[in-house]
Amino acid sequence: MSVTKEDVRKVARLSRIAVPEERLEEMAGELNGILGWIDQLNEVDVEGVEPMTSVVATRLPMRDDVVTDGDIQDQVLANAPSSQDGFFVVPKAVE
Repeated sequence: MSVTKEDVRKVARLSRIAVPEERLEEMAGELNGILGWIDQLNEVDVEGVEPMTSVVATRLPMRDDVVTDGDIQDQVLANAPSSQDGFFVVPKAVE
């Protein structure tokens, strides 16, 4: 797949990005380079490779999943600029 100057112009228009006419050809070349790199990655055999989130095998510390009542409504509402009947009061956002 090759990105053309017209493709860049169309994507820029759809994304509402102002791209000067003289930069379209350069950006097409850059995008083609990126797509070429992605094609190289597609050639890598990853069969049997487990997905990982880090290159170092680590386990996150876990805490017990305990339900707590909280019961700190007054403390939470103390942070609010305005409250009424135990709820936050916010300006109306939709007419």
